[in-house]
Amino acid sequence: MSAVKAGLKIPMKCNNITYHEGKVSREDRYRVLGQKGLVVWLTGLSASGKSTIAVEAEKILNSMGKAVYRLDGDNIRFGLNSDLGFSERDRFENIRRIAEVCALFRDAGLIVIASFISPLVGMRQLAREKNSENFIEVYVRADVETCMKRDPKGLYRRALSGEIKDFTGISAPYEEPANPELILDTQNNSLGECVQLLVDKILEMSALKD
Repeated sequence: MSAVKAGLKIPMKCNNITYHEGKVSREDRYRVLGQKGLVVWLTGLSASGKSTIAVEAEKILNSMGKAVYRLDGDNIRFGLNSDLGFSERDRFENIRRIAEVCALFRDAGLIVIASFISPLVGMRQLAREKNSENFIEVYVRADVETCMKRDPKGLYRRALSGEIKDFTGISAPYEEPANPELILDTQNNSLGECVQLLVDKILEMSALKD
């Protein structure tokens, strides 16, 4: 389902508002922080390692003095997206809201590490279009059999029993990224190796050019 079909290209309900530009540019904010704002979008199956990698990468980057913030799929649903379920329409809306938040953080000059299953190509394209500048799609790759063996939250077990409906990889599809900027193969590489690859890519992409 495309973002348009999902009903996310909705006209604004208010026509009496005006966007106000400030006197501080994005580049001004980047210079203050000594880095470019960057959106790092981690996608992959549940239990592929997205959140674990994001937590470790955030810690390393913070210790290096980088302004970094991590957005986690589960955590966001406790607040901003607590009104959404897991239907395809709600999942698109979940990603639309997160993409908007990422765009604000990127504009502020932060490195944003966003960990979301975002199972459909259209969802990830929505996030990319909103963050067309300084966006990295990272595929955290592990097949469903490997993720089922890990199953730290017991979600696969519950999905297989029919307790959880529309579960990605079991009763709902996952469309693998065709051309991600980075692939982290957690099935064949260690956590440390994957984290280092991600940190190196982030440092490269967020560096200010002389």
